[in-house]
This record gives sequence, C-alpha cells and structure tokens, in this order.
Amino acid sequence: MVTGCSSPARDVGQVLLPGLDDLFTALRADGRTVVGPTVRGHAIVLTEISGAAELPYGRRTEVEAGTYRLRPGDERLAFTHTSGPQSWKQVLHPPARRLWSADRSADGFAVTDEPAPPRRLALFGVRPCDLRAIGVLDHVLGDGERYAARRAEILVVAVNCTEPGGACFCVSAGGGPGAEAGYDIVLTERPDGTYLASSGTAEGAAVLAHVPATPASATDIASATQAVEAAAARMGRTLPEVDLRTLLAGHRADPQWDDVAERCLTCGNCTMVCPTCFCTSVTDTTDLTGDHAERWESWESCFDLDFSHLHGGPVRDTRAGRYRHWLTHKFGTWHDQFGESGCVGCGRCIAWCPVGIDVTAELHALNAHPPTPTEDPR
Repeated sequence: MVTGCSSPARDVGQVLLPGLDDLFTALRADGRTVVGPTVRGHAIVLTEISGAAELPYGRRTEVEAGTYRLRPGDERLAFTHTSGPQSWKQVLHPPARRLWSADRSADGFAVTDEPAPPRRLALFGVRPCDLRAIGVLDHVLGDGERYAARRAEILVVAVNCTEPGGACFCVSAGGGPGAEAGYDIVLTERPDGTYLASSGTAEGAAVLAHVPATPASATDIASATQAVEAAAARMGRTLPEVDLRTLLAGHRADPQWDDVAERCLTCGNCTMVCPTCFCTSVTDTTDLTGDHAERWESWESCFDLDFSHLHGGPVRDTRAGRYRHWLTHKFGTWHDQFGESGCVGCGRCIAWCPVGIDVTAELHALNAHPPTPTEDPR
C-alpha cells in the first residue's frame, strides 16, 4: 500500500501518462528516493533526482567505439539517450563499502559490523539491457546478506528502448529493446512526450494506481509495440551467430589475442563500466595509533596484475592473457558458472574503451579464424 495516498490501489492495465511529474509524486509518497539519469558535465549519469525536470530532456547521445558525445534532441523527450558511463551496479553493488571497523579497548577490541543501510529507492529509467544486468547480479550476488538487504527495498521503473545507439547489440546478446521481466513499472516514451505505462508487480500497480492517467487504446498499445520492435532492427552492433562458448574454447591460442594486446591498455575501464562485472578486493587499514582498523570492499578488475597474483607472481602476466580471460569468462565460462551469459549487449565497454576496442569486432575476428590448439603456455 502506498503511504500518503488516499485512494486504494487498483489494477490500472496499460495507461497513458501525460508526463512524469505525477509518477515522481507517487514514488515520493511511497517513501522512495528516486535515482535516475541526469546530465552532469558532458555525460548522462545516474544519481538522486527530485523530479522529472532533472531527467535529460532534449539530449541524445552519439556513441561509437571509444566515443561518447551528447547531442541536442527533441526537448519533449527524456529517453533518447543510450547507456552512459554508469550502470545500476553502483547502487546494488557499490564501488566501495566498509564491511566492519574495530577499536581497541581496555580488554581487547570491539568490532562494529557495517550493515547495508536500508533505503527505499526507485530506480527510474532502467533500460531493458540494464534490467537484464540487474537480473544477472541478482543471480550472482543475491544470496549475499548485504546485497539482498539493498535489493529488497528497491522498486524498478523500466523504460522500453526506442532509440538504440551505435554501440548497442542487446538483440544478438539474447535480449531486446523491450522489457520482459524484472520491473515494477514499465514505460514507453511516445513521440509527443507522453508515456504508455503498465505495472509488472503489485508494488508497481500500487504506485501507478495513484497517478492520473487515461486508459490506453489498442492503437496506442500497437504504436508503442511497433516503436520498440523497430528499435530491435536498428542495433549498431551484432555478435557472431555461433555458440560463443565453443568459439572461445577453440581459440585459446589464436593470434587475435596478441593483436588486441597491442592495443589494450589493461586500464580496466571495460570492467568498471560493465553492468555485470562483480569482482571485488578486500583491504584492511589502520590508523597511525593502531587503535582503529577498518575492512573495506571495493571493485576490482581482472585486468589488474594483482588480481591473479599468487605466491611467486601473477597467473596471467600478459595483456593478451588478461583480455582473453575477461572475454572468455564474459561470453563463455559464465555459462558454466551461472547458466547464462555475462553480457547484456549494452555497449558500454565499447564506448568507454579509451582505444576503442570493440568486443563484437574481436569475436567476429575470432570467428573468421580456424580453431587453434588448446595448449597455451601463457
């Protein structure tokens, strides 16, 4: 039940919203802080926003390998942009968090746990690719106490994609521009700046029932469906139409890995912007007196030499080996661990690679080569 609203929740079906202000009001009445896209500097970022006016109306994005630019667009539209440098991973799986702290006392030391603070959030404007990424994180991290506590208080407002970008390839990654599951409310932005809306859960229906709206006609629904279907045919990239697990397993010693290593900086940008990469490291710190200590968890990248460091040195000490490990895990062995791919086709790793390495191009290049022996000394 939505607090602060006088009328009971009802099943609203698919409805038309004249704008988004009333939806923000209903979310706030439900006690939620809204996190959504807005313009900061020269990029669209995800942060807390207080109202619809802070959404990136009139902004489009030009995205290619190693390229991200904001461009002017239709002032009536808020979602004509593609994925920015951040994903919802930063909310669900923060880049740095304190796990516990300890203070010396007269009879030893006292440890204070740092539980995830409960926050009722609404993630606003989640694209279908990012919706799939949230599902991947739920699968990988969902049995963790801290992750589960954060996730339990989150309501997801998804937005169907009608404007794919030059680096997008969600369709060939097994998804598409239409949200299928995992949302509480889903919106489709219409050319006139109105929105087709429907709920996916009881919580979403409870919020949407308190938003002034008119029933959507069959024509309204059909036109929105056609816009999303048209977006599926305008993806900027594709993956090879082969079993990528078999492809990668059969090309461990392919010379393409050396080719990409000549370009790769091993900076780890691709893992930081990826909405599903989840690896972390743990660091213990203490103050100069030795009376206070803390344990922190922070994002880690498999491109870092220390990531695979064991006694005697790193296991993967070449750039080719580290890139191969990342790509093979993302598209191949992730299936063995989690029963699905680790890529949702958002294209962030392509756009935010400083030298413009394109994962789809690398996979197509491997597919063009004959299989190589599996033995590789690196």
